Amino acid sequence: MTQLELETATGDGTVPVNPPRRGRRRRTSVFWLALPLVAAAILVFVLPLTGLLPEAGQNLDATRRAPGFLAGGSWSHPLGTDKLGQDVLRQFVSAGRITIVIGLVGAVVAIGPGTLLGVLAGYFRGWVDRIISVLIDAQLALPFILIALAIISNRGSSLPVLFLVLALTGWAVCARVTRSATLAIRERQFVLGLRAAGASEPRIVFRHVLPNLAGTIVALGTLQVGTAILIESALSFLGLGVVPPMVSWGSLLASGQDELSQAWWIAFFPGLAITLLVLLVNLLGDALLTHHDPRKRRR
Repeated sequence: MTQLELETATGDGTVPVNPPRRGRRRRTSVFWLALPLVAAAILVFVLPLTGLLPEAGQNLDATRRAPGFLAGGSWSHPLGTDKLGQDVLRQFVSAGRITIVIGLVGAVVAIGPGTLLGVLAGYFRGWVDRIISVLIDAQLALPFILIALAIISNRGSSLPVLFLVLALTGWAVCARVTRSATLAIRERQFVLGLRAAGASEPRIVFRHVLPNLAGTIVALGTLQVGTAILIESALSFLGLGVVPPMVSWGSLLASGQDELSQAWWIAFFPGLAITLLVLLVNLLGDALLTHHDPRKRRR
């Protein structure tokens, strides 16, 4: 659309802040970023049901077999085998399910309390805001690894403990962002009108403020998925993550670090999957934030 066409479309000679083409471009970028993530989730959850994966179990006669696309490899093990002769592709798919579930649940347990505290701090202000802001600053000042070590050394390694760690290390960032967004929403005309009409504070918060934060919450949750996956991978690499026989991409990466000189593919594919998944999730979260943030939409 040309400048003249834009001026004609507005009727007053001004150029729209957000031309329709830009809106379509943002929606298209969100779609193309979400598509590979959905495809990866379908792959790791559906592929085991098809019976196409190699058989499980150890085969000491086929240890450290190269992937099928390398010289000396066999397509009966497309991604090779490990030091015990177990198929890397089957482990990769099984670990992917656990990693994705941990990322999704970890985002939910962090975004839930973070959003609630952020909305309360931003809407009610005063002493509520001061107390919650101190808690946010205190949590952000502590390295996540210290929190994880303190909890896991006391409670042991398990999925519930891991989710507790993800909640305690992720809520503060979510609370800070939602607090800032709530501060702006509470001064809008519709909120002031609801107060003047005698609407109760809980009704305003849960029926009107939270729905206006939906886009920001979805974007924050998407970003938190990548953060949860990175934290779990780091803890699994240190032996503090998922407990065997459960495996994740982080634990596969840790198990293959001693085999890099002889069987590099054991660690390479989980490491590549973590990198690509977190990159795509973060790009999608940034695209969603841009889509729902009017200040960024003007750029």
